[in-house]
Amino acid sequence: MRFHRLACRIMILLATAGILLAAAHAGAQPTPPVRPAPPMLPSAPLTLSVGGLNPSNPQQLSVGIQLLVLLTVLSLVPAVLMMVTSFVRIVVVLGFIRRAIGTVEVPPNQVLLGLALFLTFFVMAPTLTQVNDKALQPYLAGALTPQEAYNAGIAPVREFLFAHCRKSDLALFVRLARLERPQSKEDIPSHVLIPAFMISELKTAFIIGFVIYVPFLVIDMVVASVLLAMGMWMFPPTVVALPFKVLLFVLVDGWNLVIGSLMRSF
Repeated sequence: MRFHRLACRIMILLATAGILLAAAHAGAQPTPPVRPAPPMLPSAPLTLSVGGLNPSNPQQLSVGIQLLVLLTVLSLVPAVLMMVTSFVRIVVVLGFIRRAIGTVEVPPNQVLLGLALFLTFFVMAPTLTQVNDKALQPYLAGALTPQEAYNAGIAPVREFLFAHCRKSDLALFVRLARLERPQSKEDIPSHVLIPAFMISELKTAFIIGFVIYVPFLVIDMVVASVLLAMGMWMFPPTVVALPFKVLLFVLVDGWNLVIGSLMRSF
């Protein structure tokens, strides 16, 4: 009886071990990898668009080109401001003032550029008013085409350029462009007039800068001579001359004199 019970227990243990081995062998078998499904190509043709504009629509494409031209023009506004206005002369003269006094960082560049910008608006106000009245407003009202508005707007600007351009500089660029001798102002194209105006402005600005430099140069020479006579030749003269130059500029009301003369030069 005992032997029968022991045999039953052994058979149960063997059966259990067999089941466990079979389950472990089934779990150890690698599962086959799952392959992704091939991509489905669209049956309809693809349509590319940039910025929401469809090339198949001519109207939307023309709007995109107009926006591109507008952004290009806006990026050229600073260059146009320097080329066809009084900005060049004003900012160069202000730079000469700072260098003549000897204060390298005072006034800072932002102040000089801001002052030059507002003085440029002051000088160019009559010309800009004519451009607005003769070209911009009629064009916005639909009375002028773009070409007519350009011709009406460039005329006051050309008058300003001719009024402040030297004949020698203008003749130089006419020769460089290999143009025939012009009989009137209308025969001179704008791409010849603008660079001639710019070098004329630079020459005028350097002449004004030289006149500004002379009194401060005299102060530097006097201070250097006094220090040398006192035997203080190792002491930098610019350190001693700086307060005297600032004092002279303040006593004569230098900003009023320089800005007034600069504005009257236009």
